[in-house]
Amino acid sequence: QVQLVESGGGLVQPGGSLRLSCVVSGSWFTINIMAWYRQAPGKQRDLVAKITRAGSTNYADSVKGRFTISRDNAKKTIYLQMSSLKPEDTAVYYCNAQKYSDDYWGQGTQVTVSS
Repeated sequence: QVQLVESGGGLVQPGGSLRLSCVVSGSWFTINIMAWYRQAPGKQRDLVAKITRAGSTNYADSVKGRFTISRDNAKKTIYLQMSSLKPEDTAVYYCNAQKYSDDYWGQGTQVTVSS
């Protein structure tokens, strides 16, 4: 079993920065891919960024150059550093872990970008 707990969301002005964290409980090294998704009101949940066990990363076009995903194996934590935030980045951000054919989700953390 895998449990995910996100933190770091909040209210930030346009152009500002936030760092989200996702702490993993349970088996860490059998997780193939860790990712961040987001869901805005009335919209589907979309992939923001993902990182493999080997450290390869992929980003949605809308966040390339502004967001960085990283992982700390010792702390069993992944991060999403978000910079140059825009109002359209407002959403609930979810941490996701893919282990074999199973998907695990955190409870989500709200990010609001507004002046």
